[in-house]
Amino acid sequence: MPRPTTGTTTAATSSRGTTRRAFGAAALGLAATLALTACGSGGGSTDGAAKVVKETSNSPYQGTVLAKQFEKPELVLDDTSGQPFDLRKQTAGHSTLLFFGYTSCPDVCPTTMGDIGVAMAALSPEEQKKIDVVFVSTDPERDTPKVLRTWLDSMGKNFIGLTGDLNKVKAAAKTLGVMVEDPIVNKDGSVTSSHGAQVLAFMPSDDKAHVLYLSNSSVDTYKHDLPLLAKGVPA
Repeated sequence: MPRPTTGTTTAATSSRGTTRRAFGAAALGLAATLALTACGSGGGSTDGAAKVVKETSNSPYQGTVLAKQFEKPELVLDDTSGQPFDLRKQTAGHSTLLFFGYTSCPDVCPTTMGDIGVAMAALSPEEQKKIDVVFVSTDPERDTPKVLRTWLDSMGKNFIGLTGDLNKVKAAAKTLGVMVEDPIVNKDGSVTSSHGAQVLAFMPSDDKAHVLYLSNSSVDTYKHDLPLLAKGVPA
């Protein structure tokens, strides 16, 4: 039985739960620089900062369009059936939403994945098949394949859950400018897992991340953008 877990999901501009600001954006200009990193207790980093095109661009997407596209990371972990899953190979040619988090997260993780689940359910079955939603655990010791599957099923039956070597997870997240910290066991036995709370959208045309969703992105934003992702519309 997993120990009771509390969490700190650090994010950019989240208004949900007890999340803390870890990066900001310039209010003026056609583009701003966002650090796609987040920190737990003890400070942040701006490594992996990326330029993003603001809403003044001609993009059809409501999410934040990245001026620098990120390669899909090389990452092989166990899926919820306990089988090895190669993220890059097994999602190749599919629009892919990628999020790092953990099942005991009290706020941003279930809210974000729940919003994506609602938006996915609004798509036709054919559209749904064209989008892979991937959740990578930042707390693999407690997020076993079974725990992960049970949790994801409440959001989306076809969501892909990955768990395994935390060092691999941290390395993969770092290539995207998303910071993942080692879980901390508190005096009361609870666990705090701090991680970046951004969702990155990879396009099927080049398997690169072109669009970013912050932790306060609404379900309406996902409902607007997911049909475009299913069609592979350029950002």
